[in-house]
Amino acid sequence: MNKYLLLFGLTALSLSGCNNVEQLDNPSRGTITVAADESFGPLVTQLTSAYAGIYPNVKFNVVFKPEQEAINLMLQDSARIVFTTRKLKPNEQAVLNKLKIPGNATRIATDGVALIINGANTDSLITMNELAGVFTGQTTQWKQLKGGNLSGLITLVFDNNNSSNLEFVLKKFNVQDVSKLRIFTTKSNREVIDFVKQNPSALGFIGVNWISDNDAPLTAMLSRDLRVMGVSDKPNPITRDDYFQPFQRALGLQDYPLRRPVYILSRETHPGLGEGLTNYVARDVGALIVEKLGLWPTIPYNREVNITK
Repeated sequence: MNKYLLLFGLTALSLSGCNNVEQLDNPSRGTITVAADESFGPLVTQLTSAYAGIYPNVKFNVVFKPEQEAINLMLQDSARIVFTTRKLKPNEQAVLNKLKIPGNATRIATDGVALIINGANTDSLITMNELAGVFTGQTTQWKQLKGGNLSGLITLVFDNNNSSNLEFVLKKFNVQDVSKLRIFTTKSNREVIDFVKQNPSALGFIGVNWISDNDAPLTAMLSRDLRVMGVSDKPNPITRDDYFQPFQRALGLQDYPLRRPVYILSRETHPGLGEGLTNYVARDVGALIVEKLGLWPTIPYNREVNITK
């Protein structure tokens, strides 16, 4: 009798183990939550949609949050992977280490923070020194900039108080105190665009993928009545060729000063759907979508061309 009970128990345990294995997602099947900073909205939307289009049994629940909140979702196991501009900080990695989760960071692209101005503002060139003056409070009006022909105070416009765009720029110029700066925050990159269109004195900061997909009708609509500023890291630029906009070639050649990395951070502990999407973006045809959105992929996708005589 005891033998039969033991055999039954082992069989049930074996079946239970099989069910657990079956419940694990894999690169071609399953559902996971993907978190991302809102500045990467168009990029992440297109990447996840394209991947799900290849594998019908795949579903991504995509959540857009300010960068720190997106990372927190992953640390709390509310998201499997997160698109971000940085790796985990030591205290964040410690959260995963405590759970014996190694975590993984894969760099997938180089992005640029675009500076956008109202179409009525013809002062479309700026240097890093001039930007530093703006963010230290020394420069407050457009007419103080070289070539500035607009009267009025400069209003700095960002998508969120905790966004990657704001954090990146403040860190770039070593800004510790923003209380004296004329900063206005909205709720999204799209709202930044709308605000700049309605306010000639505004200087907006957005992820370049919002305005760099030439094939998308939305990009054409959003870009209308806007100018994208050229930025130079030279103290005394001589010609317009010394200024660069945050588009693909300038990102790839590292000419654009306000460039930044894009990572996929993962807490996945098995070869699952998160790994499948990461490989698709970093080492497969997903890199073509990265290119299409105007970013520079870390590993460009090699397209073979057969020439027949």
